[in-house]
Amino acid sequence: MIDAFEDHCWRDVIPEEVLDLYSHYKRPVTVGPQAALLAIDLYELAYQGGPRPVAEVSRTYPSSCGEYAWNAIEPTKRLFAAARAAGLPIIYTTSDTRPDSKPNSIRATRRNSIKTDPDVFAIRPEFAPVAGDIVITKQRASAFFGTPLIAHLTLLNVQTVIVCGESTSGCVRASTVDGYSYGLQMVMAEECCFDRSLISHKINLFDLHHKYANVMHTDDIVAHLDGLALKEAV
Repeated sequence: MIDAFEDHCWRDVIPEEVLDLYSHYKRPVTVGPQAALLAIDLYELAYQGGPRPVAEVSRTYPSSCGEYAWNAIEPTKRLFAAARAAGLPIIYTTSDTRPDSKPNSIRATRRNSIKTDPDVFAIRPEFAPVAGDIVITKQRASAFFGTPLIAHLTLLNVQTVIVCGESTSGCVRASTVDGYSYGLQMVMAEECCFDRSLISHKINLFDLHHKYANVMHTDDIVAHLDGLALKEAV
């Protein structure tokens, strides 16, 4: 019988003896109260080259997540629709591209700097912000570092943050750990997070689930949000 707490994408890469080592992290997994949706870096850069293997698209578009980004589009659309129907605040992050605010020495990671057209940091049309949404620009990996994100969440009385976007091992991870450090309940929509490397994606989800976040299947999060929408409608 599969343990529901471990019934996630990492089961094919995490050995049973390691699962045993982490068994004391087992706990009930829920969404939590007063939720907001945090969409991390759902910008065009991650989708360049189309739904092809990353090894192929990276030759031309080294920052693309290729097929992994495209596979996440449909579940992320469902997550957005459920969040909007439930009236959740929706917050986006993207890169700060203003030349006068971002010296060349400031980068989100230590990878070699790549000259990039600022237009590729526009949010994908499928997830385009609407009136009332919040868009935050950042210079480091975490959505919290050097941004007003925690101020927005405080003013909105948010206690739970549902995370989607990319990359699982980079900006998503940094933001999730920081959110937990601020005392927020962090929830990660498994099928709506993605990375350039599948093994990195799985191992980081495993680690975050046990230490800092509730990794949940998108269907379960959507079902919870649908329940909130029904309560609002009554």
